[in-house]
Amino acid sequence: MTDLTFTRHPLATGVTLNVATAGPEDGPAIVFLHGFPESHRTWRKLVPLLSDKYRLIMPDQRGFAGSDAPPDKADYATDRIVADLFALVDRLGLDDFTLVGHDWGGAVSWAAALRNDPRLKRLVIVNAPHPVIFQKSLIEDSDQRAASQYMNAFRAPGFEDFPARIGWEAFFDKSFEGHVDLASISPEEKADYIAEWSRPGTFAAMLNWYRGAGVIVPQPGIEVPLPDFLLRAFPSVKVPTLVVWGMRDKALLPLQFEGLDALVDDLTLVRVEDAGHFLPWEKPEAVAGPLRTFLASHTGA
Repeated sequence: MTDLTFTRHPLATGVTLNVATAGPEDGPAIVFLHGFPESHRTWRKLVPLLSDKYRLIMPDQRGFAGSDAPPDKADYATDRIVADLFALVDRLGLDDFTLVGHDWGGAVSWAAALRNDPRLKRLVIVNAPHPVIFQKSLIEDSDQRAASQYMNAFRAPGFEDFPARIGWEAFFDKSFEGHVDLASISPEEKADYIAEWSRPGTFAAMLNWYRGAGVIVPQPGIEVPLPDFLLRAFPSVKVPTLVVWGMRDKALLPLQFEGLDALVDDLTLVRVEDAGHFLPWEKPEAVAGPLRTFLASHTGA
């Protein structure tokens, strides 16, 4: 990636995040939150499509790449990661920002929007399920439950040693095959991923996102009651929300946006038929185009 500035920001939450930025300092601010197993690099192909007018703020979230990686799984509970987001917003002095999240970054973004912080004005979700729909589907839908069993593997004690045992390159291929064309990833990009993952303590910290999360992933064939939070009225997302979804996602099935309109007051849904889970770098124009349109309609920018 080019034209990025990197700054390490110590936060009031006790961690220091490595933050990449691009675009004009006085442009409308967009904070981008990546997921597993990535970093700020998730957004590498969006930068040249958006940095002409928007201030792009792309942290490595705690546990990833150049940011601090606390060793305790309790440090990766969703509320702590949401707190990182707003601590970064405080540090940067933002009073109006759009939040974009992919994968785990999207999970954090849904949770952040439910805080109703007045500075978060617009929400954009890329292939990341709403917590109510996701948890319900893991209990009631056998296909989604089967597709999510990797989460139990990641939670298993000792899984952090698996990549070194099979070789980091083999693990890289295993992580992305079936989701993207491996030939589309350059040797340099592959080396960058492996360098990030193989830093001492980093991969265990990345897995702690799964280990510290409260989501229940039952084994196939086991009946599990719905958690109490699914049986109560759940607050709706109040800010205007754009959901862009790669329809070939094998990990998060299309049922994840069924009923979403009942949980979001102002929802725009864009389906991308020829891409999968890693949509931001598989089809960056399919994210940047709807994002520009969405921002223009909700901010005039």
